[in-house]
Amino acid sequence: MDGKLYTGFTPDLKARLIKHNRGFVTATKNRLPLKLIYYESYTNSTDARQRELFLKGGKGKEELKIQLEKTFKMIKYKYR
Repeated sequence: MDGKLYTGFTPDLKARLIKHNRGFVTATKNRLPLKLIYYESYTNSTDARQRELFLKGGKGKEELKIQLEKTFKMIKYKYR
């Protein structure tokens, strides 16, 4: 675990996490293992994609890092 965020959109979270951890996703295959620490669920895919774009951007990513600050500290301590 490298302490970096990966943000993505998927209609099947369990299947996507399995693909990531088996190395089938180019963006994360060199960062294994991945651990799900946060997710949001939407009933409308357009809303979900808009939220994904926001979270991938500077302000959204920074807000998420602040929100998950204690989680990141715990991960850093656990995996030193």
